[in-house]
Amino acid sequence: MRTLLLGLDGTCRSVLDPLFEADVTPTLSGLFEESASGPLTSQLPPWTPSAWPSLYTGVNPGKHGVYGFLRFDGYDHDVVDATDVRAHALWELLDHHGHSSVVVNVPVTAPASAVEGAVIPGYVSPEDPPGHPEGVLDDVREAIGSYTVYGPMDTPGEAELADVAAHAKTRGDAFAYLIDRFDPDFGFLEFQQTDTVFHRRPEDTEAVECVFGAVDDAVATALDAAAPDNVLVVSDHGIGPYDGHEIRVNECLRDWNLLETTTGGEGMPSWDAIARRRLQQGESGGTPDPGLLERGVGLLARAGVTSQRVEAVLEPLGLAEVVARIAPTDAVRAGTEQVDFRASQAYMRDRIELGVRLNLAGREPDGVVQPDAYESTRRDVIDRLATLEDPDGNPVFEEVLPREAVFDGPYVEDAPDVLVVPRAFENFLNGSLLGEWFGTPREPWNHKRDGVLAATGPAVDTSASLADAHLFDVAPTVLSTFGVPRDERMDGTPLPIVDPTPVEQYPDYETTERRVRDDHDVADRLANLGYLSDGE
Repeated sequence: MRTLLLGLDGTCRSVLDPLFEADVTPTLSGLFEESASGPLTSQLPPWTPSAWPSLYTGVNPGKHGVYGFLRFDGYDHDVVDATDVRAHALWELLDHHGHSSVVVNVPVTAPASAVEGAVIPGYVSPEDPPGHPEGVLDDVREAIGSYTVYGPMDTPGEAELADVAAHAKTRGDAFAYLIDRFDPDFGFLEFQQTDTVFHRRPEDTEAVECVFGAVDDAVATALDAAAPDNVLVVSDHGIGPYDGHEIRVNECLRDWNLLETTTGGEGMPSWDAIARRRLQQGESGGTPDPGLLERGVGLLARAGVTSQRVEAVLEPLGLAEVVARIAPTDAVRAGTEQVDFRASQAYMRDRIELGVRLNLAGREPDGVVQPDAYESTRRDVIDRLATLEDPDGNPVFEEVLPREAVFDGPYVEDAPDVLVVPRAFENFLNGSLLGEWFGTPREPWNHKRDGVLAATGPAVDTSASLADAHLFDVAPTVLSTFGVPRDERMDGTPLPIVDPTPVEQYPDYETTERRVRDDHDVADRLANLGYLSDGE
């Protein structure tokens, strides 16, 4: 194999260094010792569903079109899949030049593209994703035993560490099987549980070491099978403690008379956030109104959420048990008060997007902000958020920017109109309607801007600097290890560690409407991890 790309979701040196020192990850530690290495700055927003497509296409979200876990059609939403990534993946560009690939577990790759080699999709695909070639996942399962997209930590309850380790092992085993079968020129193997463990059990040293130890073993299996000339280890973002505040942007917008609420079932509900907060904090209350659940489900359905997604949200959140802990007045408010997208001037529709969307007439189905008032309304939002201070008197955001200052390309219109950058990524964004502007961050650990990059091999100058390395640079750097030109539309450039290749005008990306996802399956997993909920 010419080049192997190893992806460790949500990993940075502050995570790796203690593991290296404790000799938990000897394979990865050895790779880093012989590599050029340094921080890899992620994009905005630094979250899995948008960052991995940016990494493997080399373009910003304005050019590939994915900003978060959700795609929006007016006020309706759906979970993204590979058909929403409207730019060429690096293995597609390699295929264009006659190089074969094996791609395993990379997020947002279902339905798999038809390239020479094999693709088994990863995160945000259904549990039985359509890989390439047809039936390849069944072949893998027959060859190695159980293989699942989602692991024990992606489901409710306390995962057994032995099961967590076994799940990681399947990644290496599947990759090794496919390497033996297809003998590809390029390999890409991603591990998602390196991120998930910090969302679920960030202070549990045993769990962290279990995950990374098992991943390290799987990396060793992959290296033995592929015997690659060049190896790059990358992450889509970093992760770390959130020591600031939770900021509920929609509550601010409501108090600034920019956001309206409704009880009519036309918005995105905020009740499950209240339920989860009560459960986490151990609060208790009286007996709920017995009709609450039915009303909540009805409101969700009328808001455009399918019965499949309703079930997916209710089940992992344990709503049946949670409702019993909520006082009746809270239950009614939590079950019915929603952001009224149609009547609002501005709203945060999804916290993962890191921004505020204006309800623009002529763009949104029932827009109320007239085009001639767009800039003044947006400037009002920017000015208010830019001067917002937390309860300690510190700025909430490092930057508040118009979207054109961050994104460019044909899909900028899909982005929030205003981008917010939380201070040091220590403040947690929340779209819930909870009555107060600030609270304690829902998760003690979450995403940081700096990930990690390490590279070694005959095509790599390990003495060269990796200063200013950016997520967008990974794809053109990998292409350079093959001597393959990068796409002229790429925002990244080959890093100084490789000999740069020229640009080339590749064929236009052909969009497709194929959508294969099982909403119930995917939304279930994302809701359980706190990614899909309550007007976020």
